Amino acid sequence: MAKNVKTGHLLAASALLLLAACASIGSPDGGMFDETPPKVVASYPTDRSTGVLERRMRIRFDEYIKLENANEKVIVSPPQIEPANIRADGKTVKITLYDSLKANTTYTIDFGDAIVDNNEGNPMGYYTYSFSTGQEIDTMEVAGAVLSADNLEPIKGILVGLYPLDSLFNDTIMRQKPFGRVSRTNGSGRFCIKGVKPGKYRAFALEDKDGDFLFSQKSERIAFLQDTIVTSCKWDVRMDTVWRDTTQYDSIRVIPYVHYFPDDLVLNAFLEEGQDQHLLKKERPDPDVMKFFFTAPADTLPVVKGLNFDEKCLVADASLHFDTITYWITDTAFTHREDTVKLELTFLETDTTGVLMPHTEYIELAPKVTWEKLRKDREKKIQDWKKQREKQLKRAKGLLPAENNPFEVTFLDLSAKPSGGIDPNQNVRFISKQPIASADTSRMHLYRKQDSLWLPEPFLFLPDRDVKSYTLYAEWEQKQQYRFTIDSAAVVGVMGDPCKTMKNDFTVKSEDEYGSLFVHVILPDTARIIVQLLNRSDKPVAEQVAGKDGRADFFFVRPGDYYLRCFVDNDGNGVWSSGLYDKGLPPEQVFYFPKPIQVKAKWDMEQDWAPLSIPRMTQKPTEITKQKPDKEKNVKERNKQRLQQKQAERQQRRQSD
Repeated sequence: MAKNVKTGHLLAASALLLLAACASIGSPDGGMFDETPPKVVASYPTDRSTGVLERRMRIRFDEYIKLENANEKVIVSPPQIEPANIRADGKTVKITLYDSLKANTTYTIDFGDAIVDNNEGNPMGYYTYSFSTGQEIDTMEVAGAVLSADNLEPIKGILVGLYPLDSLFNDTIMRQKPFGRVSRTNGSGRFCIKGVKPGKYRAFALEDKDGDFLFSQKSERIAFLQDTIVTSCKWDVRMDTVWRDTTQYDSIRVIPYVHYFPDDLVLNAFLEEGQDQHLLKKERPDPDVMKFFFTAPADTLPVVKGLNFDEKCLVADASLHFDTITYWITDTAFTHREDTVKLELTFLETDTTGVLMPHTEYIELAPKVTWEKLRKDREKKIQDWKKQREKQLKRAKGLLPAENNPFEVTFLDLSAKPSGGIDPNQNVRFISKQPIASADTSRMHLYRKQDSLWLPEPFLFLPDRDVKSYTLYAEWEQKQQYRFTIDSAAVVGVMGDPCKTMKNDFTVKSEDEYGSLFVHVILPDTARIIVQLLNRSDKPVAEQVAGKDGRADFFFVRPGDYYLRCFVDNDGNGVWSSGLYDKGLPPEQVFYFPKPIQVKAKWDMEQDWAPLSIPRMTQKPTEITKQKPDKEKNVKERNKQRLQQKQAERQQRRQSD
């Protein structure tokens, strides 16, 4: 008995020592991660079956799986009016189609990269399941990309479909019949339509907002190719590199595959001009201002009839296309007396038949911020200013003179843009926060500094289209210093607020600080081309109409990286114009130069540009492309990372020993 107890004590002590030894090395971290993607082991009906009449399908995998972003990535073709039910259940994907199956039709269920294993998230890769209700299954494919017509941005998630050129095809088929075959674009704007029957087709794209697979709303972006496409295929090969590690490759394998055509279609999607016109929103942020927002541009201002005030007191501040309108109520006696503005607003609105008709709406608007609230805020500012002033006087021991309360009079907030240094071909713009009622140029003065003297210079101070801004024009001389002064009350806002005395000093820069860029666009001679110089935000900083020789010259360009865009101005209106589907009118063509152009000071740069020789899909530089490609799913390779970590730990222990 004693011997057994002694033996037990020895075993316990040995176990404790073993545990301590293990703890000193590090606790075990489990086995290797599963890095094997899911594999299909069976399906019912079998993939690529023919004569299928069953509307329930099952696809079984060798491990538990899940669907990621199925609503976004999985697409059924032909399109289903009643959405299919597609879900993951353990090791099985279950599919239920609710629409009736069409006779002699190939069905494809394109999962994209939505299938991953349940535990580690290893992607299966792009997978498509297909079957046919007839005795043949169609295997042709059509691929390409959809871009926004005005700026060549890839469009993600837009539907792309085909219509066969048969006896049912007509020029307005998108309004009458859903697509025969369909796909959806990824983050790069690319698509691949599968299960296509050999033949001739027309390709279209549709931003289907109401889910009917028809072009039924003006707010849906569309695209169409006027050329007929013909499906075809051939055997081809691609090279697959086998890597030893991240820097060295082991071998290059030649892999045969079936190459389907066309695979380079580019559809330019656009929003038709003449969108449905409705009053979207109305608000009154403070007692002096009313704002109206419309869903589409208009040609004229709406008509306002005041019901408890005289509409003649209104001053309109409208956006360029009259889709946002601000009214300033200059009758302050009324706004102090009445909280609510009552009016009738008459504007053109799109009726149920799509026709613009006059519509009158009764409107009552109360301010979000009342006069009482504004008065209290003002009093608080005055009290805060007085307290601060008292502290300043105490710190200065009463030696500072008293000054007027800056809150006793409100002033027009008038500021100059830009200030400091200006370009030789630039003018100075003055902007106010409220519309400007008057500007007395006799109380304004422009001077140029010569030696130590300020000499008067001629100038023009003219209103812009924007009722809140004026621009100062003069014959600027390089390297010269100028001063522009505005006397108090020389500029008065519509609310009666005068401006303060202003003094603006600025210098005209030297031409040595700039470069020049001369662009030669090579397009057909009949084209009227407008060339735009873009910044890193894809916004125009300068624009020129190219001459008959296709040349556009940009002078006084500040050093930096720029980008080029041009469009063919078919209608000659000077702005990019969209298309019209019913008339078969495509949008005006837009092109990008595919790389940035560096402009240097004191350099003249020549750039030839043949837009038609550059594939449209590769034209827009990635640096200014806002829609980025989807992140590619890869096996996480955590086993490799674990082994590297273990090797580093072993090496560290050797060094410490």
